[in-house]
Amino acid sequence: MVRAFIETLRPKQWIKNLVIFAGLIFDGQLLVRKPLLTVFAAFLLFCLVSGITYTINDLMDLRSDRAHPIKKLRPIASGRLPINVAVITAILLSLIAFPCAFLLKPLFGLICVSYTLLMLAYSKWLKHIMLVDVLVIAIGFVIRVVAGISVITVKFFSPWLLILTTFLALYLGFGKRLSELKLLQQSAGEHRKVLEGYTVELLNQFLVVITSAILITYVLYTFNAHLNQNQYVSMATIPFVLYGIFRYTFIIQTSTAAGSPEEVLLHDRPLQFTILLWGILILLNLYLLV
Repeated sequence: MVRAFIETLRPKQWIKNLVIFAGLIFDGQLLVRKPLLTVFAAFLLFCLVSGITYTINDLMDLRSDRAHPIKKLRPIASGRLPINVAVITAILLSLIAFPCAFLLKPLFGLICVSYTLLMLAYSKWLKHIMLVDVLVIAIGFVIRVVAGISVITVKFFSPWLLILTTFLALYLGFGKRLSELKLLQQSAGEHRKVLEGYTVELLNQFLVVITSAILITYVLYTFNAHLNQNQYVSMATIPFVLYGIFRYTFIIQTSTAAGSPEEVLLHDRPLQFTILLWGILILLNLYLLV
């Protein structure tokens, strides 16, 4: 039962929370002990908070999950985790996570509460509204970045990165909807009512627009990254971003794997290698070449 509850918290999804470190890394404070430990604590707490929201979401989506070919295997939907146990444990974890978040930083605590309320609204209402469903996912990623910034003092973090985070999240969100549409086909509306409003052609058009927005935003960021970075090295990272977007687009168009972005990131070797090289260049530029 413990294993089933841990699975309900979805540790694999916590990879999304790594964006909490964005402010720390791009402000050049990754090697400074106090900010690093503070942001790491924020990361752990946000993982706990997001795990709680996933549990509540599974409770609210119980009926639709049981109609999904993959999600029906989740602990609550499959019956491996009793509903009453899931509810009680989620309440107990909430009594730990939220007070600790406020103790770390009051603003961070408010951000965690706001994120939870947004996700509850998403589970109950917003995910049923076309376009709004994906916009809320994007807002969730931006909240994560802001959460990381809220617990430390930053000097060089560029607003362009917040815009880039928004576009990347929209890209992942619409890619996920396209994969779900392909996987579920005629029964798509039974799992997600909102999928009835989307078509493959429409989602492909959205992806084309957002891909262009991502690339333009990233290029503009590199042109304005001269305060604490070597501008030419920043520009040298553009091909890796370009390949990464093209690779993920290939995955979206040729399989249904993009229905779970974290699984793609954990298993696609070319994408992992690209992110690794991009990350090495970014770290060298921020910490050694300035």
